[in-house]
Amino acid sequence: MSHPLAADREKLVAIRHALHAHPEIAREEAWTASYVADRLRESGMSFEMNIGGHGVVATVEGQGEGPAVALRADMDALEITELSQLPYASQQAGKMHACGHDGHMTILLAAGMHLARTRDFAGKVHLVFQPAEERYGGAREMVAGGLLDRFPVQRIFGLHNWPGLAAGTVVVHDGPVMAGTSEFTVTFRGEGAHAAMPHMTGDPILAGGHFMTGIQQGVARAVDPHESAVATVGSFQSGHAQNIIPQEARLIGTLRAYRTGTLHLLRSRVESVAAAAAAIAGCSSEVAFDEFLCPPVVNTVAERDIMREAASKAGLALAPGDTRPSMAGDDFGDFLVHLPGAYAWIGNGPLETDAGLHQPLYDFNDDIILPGAMLLARSAELALSKVHSGQKNLS
Repeated sequence: MSHPLAADREKLVAIRHALHAHPEIAREEAWTASYVADRLRESGMSFEMNIGGHGVVATVEGQGEGPAVALRADMDALEITELSQLPYASQQAGKMHACGHDGHMTILLAAGMHLARTRDFAGKVHLVFQPAEERYGGAREMVAGGLLDRFPVQRIFGLHNWPGLAAGTVVVHDGPVMAGTSEFTVTFRGEGAHAAMPHMTGDPILAGGHFMTGIQQGVARAVDPHESAVATVGSFQSGHAQNIIPQEARLIGTLRAYRTGTLHLLRSRVESVAAAAAAIAGCSSEVAFDEFLCPPVVNTVAERDIMREAASKAGLALAPGDTRPSMAGDDFGDFLVHLPGAYAWIGNGPLETDAGLHQPLYDFNDDIILPGAMLLARSAELALSKVHSGQKNLS
């Protein structure tokens, strides 16, 4: 039996390549939103635009009255220079779909096409094309923009491609899928002095060094050993000459954990360690956190089971249940603060050097567009059928 979307594969691949060639970073997805809207219009789906920024929401009506579920895909690209020689490589300097959001949007479009043709469910399916996942908390901005009031749903499903996992293989985790995140900036300041006269000033670089090691001790000695947590400094900027103690050092980093409470604990450790490091080095310290804390992605039980059953009905193999979650973040967790839901990984194929997520040679695997689409479509159909049959309190 042929795949339900087999006749659409060439068209869908062309859509994915067009999206890949025109990447837009967070809060700049105007062309992307317009392109998605055009494809929805071609497929006869109704939609609304400019929800929480450049967000787009399409609605597919089923055969009869019933509740609603949501399917989500992210839209934004990254500030990375693409190094591939692909014919559809990025046409925007310094911008690239290096995380597969071009593929995620195509998968969601394909799922919508299938649902709109079959309408084998009672109720509604809302297709949520979310901007600003990589930065600024686009999920939160869509909720603040009235998403859940204008399109009330009972549960939500999403997916992410996963390099290193066999193409088309599905993982639906028990509990945590991806970490919550919080970004920080620590600034140390002193008077500045000649390098030969360190007694004349505090030393911001020394303070930064103490902070670098101290925050790791904070993780090792403040977080329950049964929990996972990461504190990473990704940027340390200070000074410009070998014989000058600078007036300022600036460190930028990220915190990761599978529980929001642990993220708050790590934030307090950043403040404590920064103050201690400043005192040791005779400096002042200032700590700032990004405006939002991104909660972890944690699957709810009933929705996890729905998505696993959907994978089976779509003919997709499930990876072993002990596949570990990732410390990477995804603001799908902001939806899960309000709704039960599940988030799956779908294998993108072998992981090659410099071709993983957020790398300049990465490319989404077109062969997983159809499997991914059916995983989402079947998840929506199953969720609505279970509610319609009386299993209302699934979570």
